[in-house]
Amino acid sequence: MLKVKLLNQGVDVYLMDAFTFNARGGNPAGVVFLTSEIADEEKLLIANQVGVSETAFVIKRPDGDFDVTFFTPEAEVDFCGHATLATFFCMRSLGFVKEGEYRQHTKAGMLNVVVTSSNIVMEQVLPSTRIGPSAKAVSEALGVSEEVILRTGLPIEIVSTGLPDIIVPVEVGMLDRLNPDYQLIEKISREYRTIGLHVFEFSHDGFFSAQCRNYAPLFGINEEAATGSASGALGCYLVKHMKLRDKIFRFGQGRAMKSQSMIQVMIDIDNHSIVRVRVGGTAKLNKKVKVII
Repeated sequence: MLKVKLLNQGVDVYLMDAFTFNARGGNPAGVVFLTSEIADEEKLLIANQVGVSETAFVIKRPDGDFDVTFFTPEAEVDFCGHATLATFFCMRSLGFVKEGEYRQHTKAGMLNVVVTSSNIVMEQVLPSTRIGPSAKAVSEALGVSEEVILRTGLPIEIVSTGLPDIIVPVEVGMLDRLNPDYQLIEKISREYRTIGLHVFEFSHDGFFSAQCRNYAPLFGINEEAATGSASGALGCYLVKHMKLRDKIFRFGQGRAMKSQSMIQVMIDIDNHSIVRVRVGGTAKLNKKVKVII
């Protein structure tokens, strides 16, 4: 497609909070609607100016689908769950889409998104897994003892449902006591070719399945309040290692950031294999700003 120069032109950016909980909290995302393609360098400049963890760039295709690309302030990523939620909630709020099923084309593949009156549900790719770093290395990066991880009896594993994250279990009561070393997390992420660490502890409050924290300093995100891609990966991880009958999860994230968020995850199983991964939630529109690059 033609690369359109936007230098010295204003770009409208919708600032959203994605995966809100009781209309509060959530993870900020930017949404930019384009009528034609622009250079990746310009998208990165815009995302850097916006300054939130991810900004989505959306183009409507002639067939009615949407091309969506995602940029952190530092680099492009193949997929972003919370920015997908923000994008489709924003389009619904502006009247660009109605209730129904849509398809978005991303670097992670073509993914279905269902828009309802109450939430947005996105499909993610089926999980792939590989061995993660040692508990010793991860515990040092999180500022806790190795036993905090080992006593859970669960492994550290790299899981991807669109983006690879290192899934890390910790003992209940330890999540808010982590003292992350972002340089060490960045080193581990680079060595294992992942986005970052997704750390969780089980919740016993009867509402959330688990509370989580996500660290991705390699991509300019020390911590974020809701991570859709990693939540899908965590749901697959729990189904695999816990042999749970319940395949529907509510994950909390952002508690330590004073921005409690909620991510819904639904895992479909057929003949003991995962056949579909869906992640859903709600969002809210904060404001529209103009960015000059």
